[in-house]
Amino acid sequence: MPDPKLFYLKGKVQHYAWGGFKYIPELLGLPVTDKPSAEYWMGAHQSAPAQLEAATPLPLNEYIAASPAAILGQKAADRFGELPYLFKILDVKDMLSIQVHPTKAEAEKGFARENAEGIPLNAPHRNYKDDNHKPEIMVALSEFWLLHGFLPEDKLKKVLQDVPELRSLAGIYEKEGYFGLYRTVMEMPQEEVNTMLRPLAERVLPPYQAGTLQKSDPAFWTARAIANDPEGMNRLDRGIFSIYFFNIVHTSPGDAVFQDAGIPHAYLEGQNAELMANSDNVLRGGLTPKHIDVAELLKHTRFEPVHPNILKGEPLQEGKERIYPTPAPDFVISSISLKTGESYAHTAAAPEIWIVLSGQGVAKGSAELSLAKGTTVFAAFGESYNITADTDLVVFKASIP
Repeated sequence: MPDPKLFYLKGKVQHYAWGGFKYIPELLGLPVTDKPSAEYWMGAHQSAPAQLEAATPLPLNEYIAASPAAILGQKAADRFGELPYLFKILDVKDMLSIQVHPTKAEAEKGFARENAEGIPLNAPHRNYKDDNHKPEIMVALSEFWLLHGFLPEDKLKKVLQDVPELRSLAGIYEKEGYFGLYRTVMEMPQEEVNTMLRPLAERVLPPYQAGTLQKSDPAFWTARAIANDPEGMNRLDRGIFSIYFFNIVHTSPGDAVFQDAGIPHAYLEGQNAELMANSDNVLRGGLTPKHIDVAELLKHTRFEPVHPNILKGEPLQEGKERIYPTPAPDFVISSISLKTGESYAHTAAAPEIWIVLSGQGVAKGSAELSLAKGTTVFAAFGESYNITADTDLVVFKASIP
């Protein structure tokens, strides 16, 4: 009897302060507590590997390291040497920090440099947790709002004219473009940040509290950031400038957005499935009490206009599967939607991780696993399987293109 290549997987819940309280526990069938559940990690990242539910339970990274070619496939083993992606479910109640991810070459340099300086891996002022890049794609599971890249030129000029508190920055943008504008606000002394933003804060808070602002208006997110900040008006966050300088993107369930290295972004609100290169490298630009390294951030940000591209996915297998291709070689995400009684058959050309978002069914391959809401599964390279839906079934799947 050959070894099974199909296993239940138990991911790790991350309790970051910005997370919601209900969505992830309810998805996973866990009790709802007063601790926020922000992310559910399904992957082999050394800081929080998922657990393989085999005869002897084993962290996924150790299982893969024992025979990479057999589990990843020779091609992926040669190219990556490990599971190259990290799959997550996110529940964003409060805004995340504005962030940029480095390219692969820059991550390798930064990681080596901080190691040589003897900065501990868990030090709060460390920028590079590993030597990998972190392109990522999110697929909205609810209405989802995010900041994504700098506004196109005409829109940014209009903002700098229309928002009275920001008019003094228009000349800097005219002369020095995106880089000069962003460097000015990121290097601005905190006293000046307070002086410039306090009138804006006083103007946007009353309509926010009265519930009259739209989420498409940067004033809404600015007021929310101030209202939720324990520092309040005393130390206004320079991340507020980014809310006005970046695209505010609204997505519906099933819409996807790809964020490549260097594109500044921040998640604002909602739930999504997120798939990224296996990395935890984040350079922050505001809306956070965490470490901000302005010089490093400016070095890695792409100072260019971004026209947001909302991906709708491409149908496969008579429309049962919807796949979201990106330029990233490390990962690909798809969703499988089956009506009661329908089946989906596939052979894993690369290691796969699935999570069932709704419905019930059964997966048959080298093992037989029943599927229900919150079930997470790992399928190794070469596994041929069939999923049959007992009720309408929705499964999200991570793999390598």
